[in-house]
Amino acid sequence: MTVIDTAPFGEAGASAQTLVHLAGDIDIFTTAQLRRRLINTLAHSTDLLVLDLSQVTFCGAGGLGVLVGAQGRARSLGITLALTGVPPRMTRLLHITGLGHRFPIIA
Repeated sequence: MTVIDTAPFGEAGASAQTLVHLAGDIDIFTTAQLRRRLINTLAHSTDLLVLDLSQVTFCGAGGLGVLVGAQGRARSLGITLALTGVPPRMTRLLHITGLGHRFPIIA
């Protein structure tokens, strides 16, 4: 898993979005790093944190756990965590696990 960049998206200010591009596998070898990066990003995020998953090639159960945990932390900070660029295989995984309704999806 690689975090390509973490950058404010759109106009500056509290209502702007923070966009994070993820790439590669989110698996047992990368979940700890992803968790740390997302916690750090949330500490500096705007009201909306968008994770771009368009370049994610695999997401295991641990990766889903990190996403759910990050969403809970985001909510406690008043931040909405949304997903964009969700590949079909991840859409199916979210649906099968019942997590599809938990994350706002931005087209």
